[in-house]
Amino acid sequence: MNKLHSNPPAMTLPVTSSDPLALSSFTGQHPAPTGRLIVLLTGPEVNIPLAARRVWELAKGLGCHVQFLGLCRDAAEEPSLRRRLIAISAMVQDGYLFTDVKVEHGKNWLDIVRSSWQAGDVLACIAGQRTGLMHKPLSQILEANLGTSVYVLSGLDQSDRPPSNWLPSLAAWAGSIGLILGFFWLQEKITQMPSDWAHSSLMYLSLFLEVGLVWGWNSLFT
Repeated sequence: MNKLHSNPPAMTLPVTSSDPLALSSFTGQHPAPTGRLIVLLTGPEVNIPLAARRVWELAKGLGCHVQFLGLCRDAAEEPSLRRRLIAISAMVQDGYLFTDVKVEHGKNWLDIVRSSWQAGDVLACIAGQRTGLMHKPLSQILEANLGTSVYVLSGLDQSDRPPSNWLPSLAAWAGSIGLILGFFWLQEKITQMPSDWAHSSLMYLSLFLEVGLVWGWNSLFT
């Protein structure tokens, strides 16, 4: 059983914040990290477009790339979890900010994070995530055992949204998935072409168009 030690409290980021530079106020002088921003996600209850916006703001403020880390407790949950991670990853990445998706199997968040976390990495989790036999907040467990601060993204629970907001969110989600699937099909066709300069140019062009269209589509609903 992991022993908890005294650590600074987790830094909770309200959903209404829109200035990434304001993030430095949580720690005073906050140097840009050399590692990644690792965002821990699980379950279907997170507002994906809103979470993507918050993660993008945080990553831009910190000046680092993003890895979305998902914990899958049941093999049957993996396809839906992976789709959610790919969707939010596509919404966050742009020409300067790169993202990565990783899905691990298990029941212990601490073990999963330890296998991926490196010195210099920054951790972020969704408010309400709990783990362990005592059902303690995930941010407290990570801070105590890894000796690092954890950003807590609050206000992203689907249940907190007014009922009237479900239609725009559904449209944002459906449009993003449609664009991703459409470009996946297009890129599959491009890979079947002869390998030459035109093949590489079309592949890069399709990737830039995909990122731009997904970001532009979701900006209409945020």
